[in-house]
Amino acid sequence: MTALLDIDKLLDELEANLRRQLSERGIERPALVGIRTGGVWLADLLSKRLGLDEPYGELDISFYRDDFSRIGLNPKVQPSHLPFETEGRDVILIDDVIMSGRTIRAAMNEIFDYGRPASIMLATLIDLGARELPIQPDVVGRVLTLQAHQRVKLKGPDPLSVELRETEQPG
Repeated sequence: MTALLDIDKLLDELEANLRRQLSERGIERPALVGIRTGGVWLADLLSKRLGLDEPYGELDISFYRDDFSRIGLNPKVQPSHLPFETEGRDVILIDDVIMSGRTIRAAMNEIFDYGRPASIMLATLIDLGARELPIQPDVVGRVLTLQAHQRVKLKGPDPLSVELRETEQPG
């Protein structure tokens, strides 16, 4: 069984929370960086919603993952692209779903290879809250608690949708 979550409502919540954080921190010129693939789709939408004129960056963190030797090379690895200097910038790192925190750790390692940002703010559409590392998002569209037999998947980019899937339960 698959259910669709209201993507427009999730995006509205994420945008409102992000605007509030930017205002509270006095950040006027953030550098958006999306993690492939869902984070890039969200970075594109948020860049437009926030009216930013600078292009957003794209990270493919495949080579930075701590489980790279176990999972092997993803055949769709693409080069990362940051069309701006990260040194001294306020970076907003964007991902679709945060669970363990390992993807975010890998993304931060890659960002620091480009330069030392003034700050990194983490924005995620959905927080599943099952951390293995002490990494928390600064901005969230929605916190979800899933059962062991449930999975969430962002599909897109056009149209963008979020599916909540029920998997087979053993028994």
